[in-house]
Amino acid sequence: MTCFCGLLLIAATLGFPLYYWTTALSIPWRTDNSGTLIVLSGDIVAPDMIGMTSWWRSVYAVREWRTGRYSRIVVTGKDTAPLMKDLMVGEGVPAPSVQVENAATSTRENALYVAGLLGGDAQPKVLLTSDIHMRRALGAFHKAGIEARPLPVPDASKRLSDWTQRWGIFCLLLQETVKLAYYQARGWA
Repeated sequence: MTCFCGLLLIAATLGFPLYYWTTALSIPWRTDNSGTLIVLSGDIVAPDMIGMTSWWRSVYAVREWRTGRYSRIVVTGKDTAPLMKDLMVGEGVPAPSVQVENAATSTRENALYVAGLLGGDAQPKVLLTSDIHMRRALGAFHKAGIEARPLPVPDASKRLSDWTQRWGIFCLLLQETVKLAYYQARGWA
């Protein structure tokens, strides 16, 4: 057991196994996206402050908006989505172009509630979330009837270059892998 723990410590600290694991959970992004941009909320660190994951997703949403290929943004996630909208609006996205879904507390609920919101919308849909969250999120949205294209934010893959964050990323990868297996077992993804 001690040998296994030692090998695990070395593998996580070196980072290259984490890179491949991150790649396995992600889906390549496309550059020809347009239509409605759906942004999933991430973390919140205080009632009035988003965390780093939500911040990165918001920043990438603003960057995508500035390409001029999107007619609107839908941000989903209880309590975090309104704060993310505020950040996007502060960065120049027109407030009427950002719609907030403020009830979802899970990836599955994100998909179900956004599906209800977008009902008869015939525009193409693009799903923006973190790289390691994309496979599960895209599966949940497809199960909810939204055929979205993936736009994964390079969240974990960017942080892998900092060796001090690798153990945290290892824990996130483990957690996401378990959640993906659970979603697939339940038929949600």
